[in-house]
Amino acid sequence: MFLTDFFGYFSLSALNFWAFSMAFLFNLFVYSLGVKRETTLLISSFIMMVSYGVSDYSLTWISINELTYLDWALYDAITIALLVTTYRIIKKVTVSFTYLITGLSINMCLLLTMHLDVFIYNNRDTWLLWDIYGFTVSIIDIFMIVALIVDRDFLGLHKLKNKLFGLFKSSKTQHII
Repeated sequence: MFLTDFFGYFSLSALNFWAFSMAFLFNLFVYSLGVKRETTLLISSFIMMVSYGVSDYSLTWISINELTYLDWALYDAITIALLVTTYRIIKKVTVSFTYLITGLSINMCLLLTMHLDVFIYNNRDTWLLWDIYGFTVSIIDIFMIVALIVDRDFLGLHKLKNKLFGLFKSSKTQHII
């Protein structure tokens, strides 16, 4: 938990909210220029800004109970559902969509693992999982922000997704034949 010890929970959540807000404003500018009007990029960046604003930043101030890892995992699940619903309505996505779904899914799995460790197993001693959680969630948040701004496949996730789905399609067609 080095990052949260160094920056604090509030500072990291404020930084994430600010970065997603800047990504949304950038995409709003690009949309107003007419460069990317037919994709989900503007709506995806808006959904991410609102999601991180509500779950990380605002609710820590107005919530009666302290937020738990399970609450944040539920926010990630709701955000994934909103992104998928947007995709199903518009039916056109950008490369950043893959990064958002992958990043939120990994974050959600890590949050559920931390919830299991802290609240179910009542573990209070820091260990490797906590450090992996702290670094990975922070890095994934940065990757999602960068993906929303540059909208390029800078890690090769889109190519990997196409190869994996290509393998599943080819194995199904070979099995049928």
